[in-house]
Amino acid sequence: MGRMRMEEQWWKGELAADIHQTLRMKELKLPVYKAHSPQIGMRRYFTDLLTVLSSRCNLCPTARHLAVYLLDLFMDHYDITVKQLYVISIACLLLASKFEEKEDRVPKLEQLNNLAYMCNVNVVLNKKDLLKMELLLLENFNWNLCLPTPAHYIDYYLFASVGEKDLHNGWPITSLTKVKAFMEKYAYYFLDFSVQDYAFLNFRPSLIAAACVCASRICMQISPSWTTQLQLLTCYSWEHLAQCIEMMLIYYENDVKEASNLKKQVTLQQQVVGSVNQQTTTQVLFQQSSYPPLAQHSTTLSQFQSPVQDLCSAYRDSLQAHRPSSLLSESASTSLHSYSALQASLQPSVQTLPIQGPITMQVAIATEPRHCISMAYGSSYFSGHHSYTARCFDR
Repeated sequence: MGRMRMEEQWWKGELAADIHQTLRMKELKLPVYKAHSPQIGMRRYFTDLLTVLSSRCNLCPTARHLAVYLLDLFMDHYDITVKQLYVISIACLLLASKFEEKEDRVPKLEQLNNLAYMCNVNVVLNKKDLLKMELLLLENFNWNLCLPTPAHYIDYYLFASVGEKDLHNGWPITSLTKVKAFMEKYAYYFLDFSVQDYAFLNFRPSLIAAACVCASRICMQISPSWTTQLQLLTCYSWEHLAQCIEMMLIYYENDVKEASNLKKQVTLQQQVVGSVNQQTTTQVLFQQSSYPPLAQHSTTLSQFQSPVQDLCSAYRDSLQAHRPSSLLSESASTSLHSYSALQASLQPSVQTLPIQGPITMQVAIATEPRHCISMAYGSSYFSGHHSYTARCFDR
């Protein structure tokens, strides 16, 4: 799928319906995820690790989602130590990139070792040990890596996500091109959310992709929220998608609230800094020169005058989407784990994963690992070099 994405837009071709049907058939044979891993508390940390590495290596979304899915399935069946999880995560990323990407886009071992500093962890692997781990993973999956993820469906559904008869805020859409561009940003935003919480693994990948499109239409106030064309294309009705959409919108509401709180804090800091600067000017103009000059605030100003990047600025005034009241009152039961909690859970397991041959590596875990999601991502949704949440949907 990744190779086809690089060479042609398969979802626009004559075989698009056949490819979609094949993916739906394979989807029915996916293993059942039971969330039985003893290290499930560390899942978010390693998901972010894979996201950062794949973004830095410019891998396609299908490779990133497949790598996370391989890690989920493998962790669900074994009790794995922390040191081995780092090796397995990188091995999953390499296998996924080899399956989804062109050969020249597969990350090199030296490149991955150099990028390990991003999570304050120094991991040194050699080719021999990594090949052993890749073979162990392949044997576990019976040499079958054709495992559909939501990223495999999203472009096919986005192609028909907006129609000429759709309305935006009750008015006809004047530019389908612009609306589709924003729709794609929203859909991939929700797609990234779905990979961060293992609760979404209870849904089929195709349903998650369809829910991403529907949740995007709701946030952009495009009516109807779910069209007959999309229902025929995805084979999902509104009733099928409702639960998954509600989870996504809860995450979205929490994200927007957090971004709004951050903006208020920045505004307050700007007012304080402005007041201090005004007092400084008054002192310089009207007070005696014997008074010591007030310290400069250039560092503070440069910190708080950095604007929040808004990828959806054209829809800034139209993002007041109507959502169920339950979404505003409920708290996200599947809230993301904090890294302080993950750090406390970084304890070696009692049982170790049987691996043929030793693994030569050095692992140094920092006392306070950084939150990977605040790194500089290469995707359009985390393209800023700041840690603002949901910056592209900031109201």
